[in-house]
Parts: sequence; C-alpha cells; structure tokens
Amino acid sequence: MPKKTLTTILLCSLFTACALAQQPDPKFQLYILMGQSNMAGRGPITAEMENEGNSRVFMLNKDFQFVPAKHPVHFDKPRAAAAGPGLAFGVAMAEADPEIKIGLIPCAVGGTSIEQWLPGAFHAPTNTHPYDDAVLRIKAAMQYGVIAGVIWHQGESNSGGQRSKQYIAKLNELITRVRTLVGNPTLPFIAGELGRYRPVYANINTQLAKLPDSVAYTAVVSSEGLVHKGDTTHFDGASADILGKRYAVKMLSVQKKLKGIK
Repeated sequence: MPKKTLTTILLCSLFTACALAQQPDPKFQLYILMGQSNMAGRGPITAEMENEGNSRVFMLNKDFQFVPAKHPVHFDKPRAAAAGPGLAFGVAMAEADPEIKIGLIPCAVGGTSIEQWLPGAFHAPTNTHPYDDAVLRIKAAMQYGVIAGVIWHQGESNSGGQRSKQYIAKLNELITRVRTLVGNPTLPFIAGELGRYRPVYANINTQLAKLPDSVAYTAVVSSEGLVHKGDTTHFDGASADILGKRYAVKMLSVQKKLKGIK
C-alpha cells in the first residue's frame, strides 16, 4: 500500500476515534472557509504549489473526513477547483504555533451571492444550499476540534448597483449567525477585499472597510498588489497564496487582542 494512502487511512481512523469519544481536541484549531469562487480557489496550481502543505494542516473532504491539506482545498465545482487562499492560510497559522494542528473546513461555493448564504437558500448552478451545507460541515468538524475563526471572501456577485450598499448589513447578520452556531460570540471573522483589478469591485471594498468598526473581533485583508489569472475575476495562484498569508496575519492579530496581548 502506498505510504501516502496508509497515512491518510491512519489519520482518518484517528480522527474518527476522537469523534466517537466525543472529546474534541482543544489543540486542533478549526477554521471555516466561506464565500464564493476566490475563496474556493481558481488560481492555476503550479508544480511548486502541488507540494505545498504542512504535516499539521488538514482539510475536511467531501466525505466529512479530515485528510492532509493540499490544493485544491475546495470541491464546489470539481472541474474548476484550483488554488485558493485556504492552504497558505492554514500553513501560516500552523507555523505560528508548533503546539497545534490546523483543520480547514471548506464551505465556499463559486458564483454565490451573499443572499445565497441565508438559511434555506438554494444555489441552482451547483445544486447546493450553501449555508445549510456549511452548517452540516461545521457541526461534523466540531466533533474533532474547536472552531477558532472564519475567513470570508465574497462580494463579486454583489458588487453592482444598489446591491453593494446593502452588503455590510447582510454580512453582519451572517457573522452573528455563524457565531451563534458555534457558540462563540467573539469568534474572529476575517474578510478579504475583492481584487482591485476591476473598478466595480471597489463598491464592496468600500463597504468592507466599515466592518471592523461595526462588528467586534473582525478585520479586513487588503488585496493591494494582487493580480488576476487573466479573466479579471479570479486571483492567480501566487496571489491566492499571498492573500492566504495576509488572512493569517489578521487572524493572529485579532486572536492576540482576544487574549489581551498587545
């Protein structure tokens, strides 16, 4: 049996045993990845990125099993899924604390509007209920570890016209729902700016700038300098990696504030 396959089986068995014992590991920090395609990842995976990862970083697969994390983390649209910010984020979080394991919970669905992140909402192109499906995945993951934060990248579908002006209020509602779901009113929530390569995306970025002042324990990640893969919509692989590392910096900053560390 190939070594990688055996390792995966052993890890899955270990996580399953923990779940059956109903003893979530406090050192297994879980992060929810939510949003649309730029969180799911559409950047081409280079040869170098194929080997990206960390032995202490795992991802919840479509069968609700934690396996070693690698690109692509998401599977919302299997033919399109590629490099997103999640893996680089997870690796950076693991490197910041050698005493913990990181679990990524991929929930993003390409092409979704923020309205499709309401309970019961349906996304026809993927035949999914984005928020309800995320709830199932989050609850399953919580058997193994502790939810430590959320990273969010969405807004391309809400960037035009009047829709962007309603964005921050709807995002605030989503944050409250997720915090209630996991039982943590101070759960860190980090949102990412949309790419600066399309003028209309500035409408959402202007709204996101209001988030830290309107909701406690939140932060916004800059997209300055990031580039698209040629379609003026999706970050290329290198930019997705940079974005993931920026998410980690902001997450660690909010977590330090929660711990009273200046």
